[in-house]
Amino acid sequence: MTSRIQTPAATDASGNTADVFAAIRKAVGMVPNAYAAIGALNTPALQAMLSADAVLSRGTLSAQERETVKLVVSAVAGCDYCVAAHSLAAKASGIPADGVRAIRSLAPTGDARRDALARFVRVLQESRGTLAPQEFEAFRAAGFGHEAVVDVALAIAIITFTNVFNRVNDTTVDFPALK
Repeated sequence: MTSRIQTPAATDASGNTADVFAAIRKAVGMVPNAYAAIGALNTPALQAMLSADAVLSRGTLSAQERETVKLVVSAVAGCDYCVAAHSLAAKASGIPADGVRAIRSLAPTGDARRDALARFVRVLQESRGTLAPQEFEAFRAAGFGHEAVVDVALAIAIITFTNVFNRVNDTTVDFPALK
């Protein structure tokens, strides 16, 4: 399958775009197709997304929790690219493969805190942000503070950006299948 928007290869980038791609390559060993396309089309947009993700990493959510949010949002949105990318990232963060599969299918993982987070995010996505009081209380009862609400909202915003772009672009998946 070919992406809808044809962009130059990441290796052909120059100037600031090449610098951003070099930093991505150094951090993750490659320039994923999504980042290559976004960066080729609008480098400041890619930089803004990466900066927001860096801010998120300094918040209250652990790496596993951030990946849980991103995977739930991507599964609800039906973004195959982001589901593949964040399945790999979730596994790398320490979530067992069966837990990753459960999150992808919006099923319980057996981890009460992770399941409360996943449910909170799924309800937010499916209700377009409308939340019943009992849903908020269940999230809080799982040990999430008010600050986590900000972090969840930021994670949703970041992954929604890439979900929308990758759905429109039909970005070619360049991540291996979850084993």
